[in-house]
Amino acid sequence: MVQSSFKTTLNTSTICGLVLISSTLANVSYADEDRFKNVEINAQQLTDTTYMFIGSGGNIGVSAGSDGILIIDDQFAPLADKISASLNKIQSGVPKYIVNTHYHGDHTGGNAHFGANGTILAHHNVLKRLASDDKTPASALPVITYSDHISIHFNQDTLEVLHLGPGHTDGDSVVYWQKNNVIHMGDLFFKDRFPYIDLKGGGSVIGYRDNVGKIVMKIDDNTQIIPGHGDLATKSELLKFKHMLDDSINWMKANINEGKSLEQIKAAGVPDKYKDWSWAFINADKWIDTLYQDLK
Repeated sequence: MVQSSFKTTLNTSTICGLVLISSTLANVSYADEDRFKNVEINAQQLTDTTYMFIGSGGNIGVSAGSDGILIIDDQFAPLADKISASLNKIQSGVPKYIVNTHYHGDHTGGNAHFGANGTILAHHNVLKRLASDDKTPASALPVITYSDHISIHFNQDTLEVLHLGPGHTDGDSVVYWQKNNVIHMGDLFFKDRFPYIDLKGGGSVIGYRDNVGKIVMKIDDNTQIIPGHGDLATKSELLKFKHMLDDSINWMKANINEGKSLEQIKAAGVPDKYKDWSWAFINADKWIDTLYQDLK
């Protein structure tokens, strides 16, 4: 059962898939079918009723039990059938609830598939951004939205869905299982990687860091953390990520205060201790661009 003091909103506008690490909306083309044909959806059981699915795109959180199935995020559209097949290995049936942690297509691409038989929940701004494109079926849009938080009482646990303010985007949510002590961070956590902060999507470098800090204070050493991207993590690993954000912000502010240009900062590169945090989508130069653009 879902309980909330916030307004439930319905919208029949439509939207296309969004591609991660892009500040613009982009359709997932039929060519993507080939890109995803060899992707496997791997399930990792965390507790009796909670799972983490890793495939291509954002990690999926799953609650499966006597009340049915709930999923958090649904990766890219071409993977929907594979995700369904993996869910059926755990428990038969279709998800009753789908929680979107934010609007990017690597987390919401399967909305149309799963929303046809389930209820999608997300922050108000996720609906706003998804509904800004009129090419997707209504089944891809959230039908329950919230401002700050909503509680979902499901499978003998309470899932707190929390919006902490602008960070990765302006509509991020984290989902915390109170009893099972598991948290899905959405893209407020890229394990051992520089994060993507969507400034054009309402994101904020300072807000991102502060939101991570709030979660660090909320969880304990036994909390299992599902990052938006990367392997299952611990509080110490999230704290390591928070320290990287603190150091990066302080380092960039110092460079800006010294009057250095973006080109000069890029030429010097990120501090040595963070050089190995670069990855396919956010390398050191892109991380420097994000810091400089937002902090200057």
